[in-house]
Amino acid sequence: MKTITKTLACAVLGAVAVAGTAEARDQIRIVGSSTVFPFSTTVAENFGKASKFKTPVVESTGSGGGMKLFCSGVGVEHPDITNASRRIKSSEFKTCTENGITITEVKIGFDGIVLASDKSAPNINLTLGQVFLALAKEVPMDGKLVANPYKNWSDIDPSLPNAKIEVLGPPPTSGTRDAFVEIAMEGGCKQVPGAKDLGLAKKACHEIREDGAFIEAGENDNLIVQKLQANPAAVGIFGFSFLDQNSDKLKGASIDGVAPEFERIAAGDYPVSRSLYFYVKGEHVGVIPGIKEYVTEFTSEKAWGEEGYLVDKGLIPLPDAERKATGDQARALQNLSM
Repeated sequence: MKTITKTLACAVLGAVAVAGTAEARDQIRIVGSSTVFPFSTTVAENFGKASKFKTPVVESTGSGGGMKLFCSGVGVEHPDITNASRRIKSSEFKTCTENGITITEVKIGFDGIVLASDKSAPNINLTLGQVFLALAKEVPMDGKLVANPYKNWSDIDPSLPNAKIEVLGPPPTSGTRDAFVEIAMEGGCKQVPGAKDLGLAKKACHEIREDGAFIEAGENDNLIVQKLQANPAAVGIFGFSFLDQNSDKLKGASIDGVAPEFERIAAGDYPVSRSLYFYVKGEHVGVIPGIKEYVTEFTSEKAWGEEGYLVDKGLIPLPDAERKATGDQARALQNLSM
């Protein structure tokens, strides 16, 4: 009996200590996806201006980096919310659960992943198959898998520019990278003649070449824009929302005959599109001031609705019925189960 009492007392003291520490921070801390970053920052700024709470601090760490920080524990030293440009992985959910974290998942809308170049560069219209052949570590050739031999776009198809394949893309910690390999690379792999006959595994379809044709450009999309302007022959990979915000400098390639446009992504026609999310740490709600109110602001029609201020930033809203259901669940801080 004494052992049980002592254990309960320790648990209570631990909870009080966590709560007491968390109270030392009066500002929401948000980490995660560089794609969701501008949306989250805009909501944070509006929230700070219109409420009694301080403007949340938003950091762009990449989806994977954000999940690692978010799931590492409860308390003031850990973030309250993480943004993600892909859904939480089962392994990340497991880590969160093991560390005593309950999660509310909020799907905020859609985005397209684009291949874009400087305005002065030649137009490129690609198929997913051509994207795979340009970037895969190994490709089917003469009935076997070989190290990618393609140096120029025109090596893949004479109709493509006679220019060196040089693609600036996100690192493995990025949700954009995860979504790109799952949607574009895997989808392109299925289009390539001979790939099915060789029984290419999903892992092989996902492997990106490491011979200099693909260059990891970090989580800073602004840096990619600068590099594309300095080298108009290069191509960059990032979210449609970023292309939309830089349409005076960049243009996107059509994929499978569909241009990366707001209406085409919203309609589901554009082949490389994905959902965007943020995740809330339940244990910090009511301890770190303003979390529930921030969620309410983000899921308000004035923010994420069809005429909301996030649409001006490039967010493609959820359909009306899904947006209402998702908003209700978010504001109720419904726990995610997987």
